[in-house]
Amino acid sequence: MLAEFKQLKKANPDRILVASIMEEYNKSAWEELIEHVEETGVDAIEVNFSCPHGMPECKMGAAVGQDCGLLEEISGWINAKATVPVWAKMTPNVTDITQPARVALQSGSEGIAAINTIMSVMGINLDTLRPETCVEGYSTPGGYSSKAVHPIALGKVMQIAKMMKEEYGDKDYSLFGIGGVETGGDATEFILLGANTVQVCTGVMMHGYGLVKQLCAELKDFMRKHHFSSVEDFRGVSLPYFTIHTDLVQRQKEAIRLRKAIKKGLQSDKDWTVMAS
Repeated sequence: MLAEFKQLKKANPDRILVASIMEEYNKSAWEELIEHVEETGVDAIEVNFSCPHGMPECKMGAAVGQDCGLLEEISGWINAKATVPVWAKMTPNVTDITQPARVALQSGSEGIAAINTIMSVMGINLDTLRPETCVEGYSTPGGYSSKAVHPIALGKVMQIAKMMKEEYGDKDYSLFGIGGVETGGDATEFILLGANTVQVCTGVMMHGYGLVKQLCAELKDFMRKHHFSSVEDFRGVSLPYFTIHTDLVQRQKEAIRLRKAIKKGLQSDKDWTVMAS
């Protein structure tokens, strides 16, 4: 892709070009890759610690994002070498996505990208009894993407955004929202949860590059509707409305109490007993 990076940057010098890279558990290989990529003129690097089919048996992709010790070590190599901003791309295939995200930030990354695809088996062929999709009858779990993962992606991005805001002040780091974006509304949801930018992959693969202009137009429609002049005007606006289950129960009890307080007449059946006595 190095030649393509150079060509893209030369043709679009005023646009941001981010290189997404992945390498084996080898310090010198990572350093060499970063050097070659930066020579093309890219503006930033996204490090793939999250691909479920990125040869995890070689300690690549999701194998790194699922091991905070490994993640810390490799992030240290990368950030010591890179001269451009680095974003760490997170896997959702973990118990608590804030843990690896925190490690990536502590290791020098300028931001987090989330999420990558969800580990899945698409199905079994009931005639051949072999998994699908397959290569010569054999398969391996792969990444599930597109619209179906959007709610899961929103949940993971919300968790990371809350962690970043509470622990880092939400100013010095950035967050990429990824997962099932096919409309301007989908993109807007990520921004409302605190994402600075939004990535699209499967949506463009399915609907073509024209989808990008559609997304931008729909995002602008949303902004006009709510009288927002910039993305920062509404970034993270929905985040404070996420709380814990206990708080939801208390809020519901209080709301019921207030509604009852303004009702006229008896509040409950036991009031009949009080009046009769």
